[in-house]
Amino acid sequence: MKDTSDKKKIIILGSILLVILIALGIAYAYLRTTLEGQKDYVIRAGTLNLILTEDNELTLERQIPIEDSEGAILNGFSFSLTNEGNIDTDYTIYLDDLALDEGESRIPDSAIRYSLTRNDEVIGPKSLTTMGSDPNRRVYFGTIGVDETVNYTLRIWIDYNATKEEAGGKTFKGKLRVVATQPVGEEVSTVLLENIPLENQYDDGVDTFITGTDPNNYIWYSGKLWRAVSVNNEAKTTKLVTQWNMSVIQYNLENQTNFAGSYMESWLNDTTVDGFLGNLREPDKFIVTDAEWDATLDANDLGSIARPNGISVVTDAVGLLNMYEYQSSNNGGTDGYLNNGLSWFTLTPYSMSNIWGVGISGQVGSNDLMNAFGVRPSLNLKSNVRIVDGDGTVDNPYRLEGDNDTDLSGTLLSSRYSGEYIRFGNDENNLYRIVSHETEGLTKITSAESLKDSGTFKTMVFGDNTTFSSSNTIGAFLNGEYLTSYVLEEYSDMIEDNTTWYLGIVENGISYKLAKYKDETGNTLTSSTTTAKVGLLRYGELMTGKFTEYNSIENISSNYWLLTASSMYAMWVVGESGSASFSYSPSNVIGLQPSLNLKSNVIITSGTGTKSDPFILELAS
Repeated sequence: MKDTSDKKKIIILGSILLVILIALGIAYAYLRTTLEGQKDYVIRAGTLNLILTEDNELTLERQIPIEDSEGAILNGFSFSLTNEGNIDTDYTIYLDDLALDEGESRIPDSAIRYSLTRNDEVIGPKSLTTMGSDPNRRVYFGTIGVDETVNYTLRIWIDYNATKEEAGGKTFKGKLRVVATQPVGEEVSTVLLENIPLENQYDDGVDTFITGTDPNNYIWYSGKLWRAVSVNNEAKTTKLVTQWNMSVIQYNLENQTNFAGSYMESWLNDTTVDGFLGNLREPDKFIVTDAEWDATLDANDLGSIARPNGISVVTDAVGLLNMYEYQSSNNGGTDGYLNNGLSWFTLTPYSMSNIWGVGISGQVGSNDLMNAFGVRPSLNLKSNVRIVDGDGTVDNPYRLEGDNDTDLSGTLLSSRYSGEYIRFGNDENNLYRIVSHETEGLTKITSAESLKDSGTFKTMVFGDNTTFSSSNTIGAFLNGEYLTSYVLEEYSDMIEDNTTWYLGIVENGISYKLAKYKDETGNTLTSSTTTAKVGLLRYGELMTGKFTEYNSIENISSNYWLLTASSMYAMWVVGESGSASFSYSPSNVIGLQPSLNLKSNVIITSGTGTKSDPFILELAS
């Protein structure tokens, strides 16, 4: 693989002066190109030429706080970006602070609202704080194709709810900055096949599979560690599967082994905050959204490797590995790299009533559809996705262009991705992961593993019944002793005081959606809720998986309570093997993984969000 650690950026600076609460709105612009390079860098064939065009001044029709409905119809400031080069270009638009004149005071971002129109797409209205903080206040980012022009209109106004102290007589001045990055690196398929030894490749004429016990095929994308499974010989797409189980749900209704229409398909391809696809970073840019998944029935035992015949193919963005793909990773054995030491579902039906699953030792078995096994999502990277860093090892996985953020100081945590690691808590309980942004502006997090007390996993009863609250046994602990003894004082102010926790009941064989919604449509939230500062994850939620292999001897994993009951008398619990059970009495003694929301003004000061380099946080003023 070529050395791609050096990058070259073309930075186009276009400035807009935005003056609020003065008699006249003034705008000016200038264009400057800066080429930054380092020795021994070879520019690829292709030219990068991104043009910023500004059409009119920003006109503020009012200089007093106004409603969102009024702000959204202001004339706004119009500008456009045009790619006159011959390569697609990644770009990010920032809104930077400009120095104030003597005697001026700046309006805080929290008192400013904005909306952005991109071609016909309207983003907002939103608080300016959702862009991040200066100098990483991000207006928009994306990819612009050759000869493509993208038109924008930015509208900014004072929040109707802004106080006199926040906005009275104060000023906001800013400038637009567009950073465009020339593609570097090699395509994922090329890097993998050039760096994986031939003895660890198996070409079946359609796909080239990566084989062996632990090849260097680790990839970090969208806050998660993946393994590269195969490269399609013709399309040059690369199939990935998560290294660990991202959640745990039941596959489908009894005697319905079809992937199409199943609970599993729904969870994997749900584009809302509740599903896997909806929490991936820019899926249209990175993954094949119309990939084909072969879910053809196969009752052959392990060791019988035959490509499925395509009788049952489903088109989706996200799927699971089928039995053929699992076996092709290690010639039908059980000790290949796809054996992660946990229990998880494959895509392949064993019969009309059972589905193949992989066990903790890599063996396979026929499993009832209503067993709640781990979920390891699989997807296909597009052929033009490039590797720009890493060597494919677990400690230094390959990093993808457009997902290799390195300078995130000042960035809002609420702009980051499910699965990314953060430093939070204290001592042995100081590693957490982002779950989702279920509440706009907030960041839901959970402990990366079950809570420990002096090296031993802490266990406790759930309570006298199956209803969670801030005063039942486990809720009182989480909202009392946990906050005072397991969370450092510097983090306490970051936690949102009142989070809504959904207490829907999911009976055996019923959709995971009932943990949050009244029915499987997901249109109406359940009325069974409670409010507390700290809670637990619910059944079927992201990050309810396991992120270390099962080990019955060493103390490296623990089972843990979920928030969701399966009846008036029993709770869901995630086991050490990555599967879940619905039959635990609330009086059982089980481990726990706290969950909570962090406030909208929590920012990143350092780190890249990986396990070895988690985000370091602080509360912005």
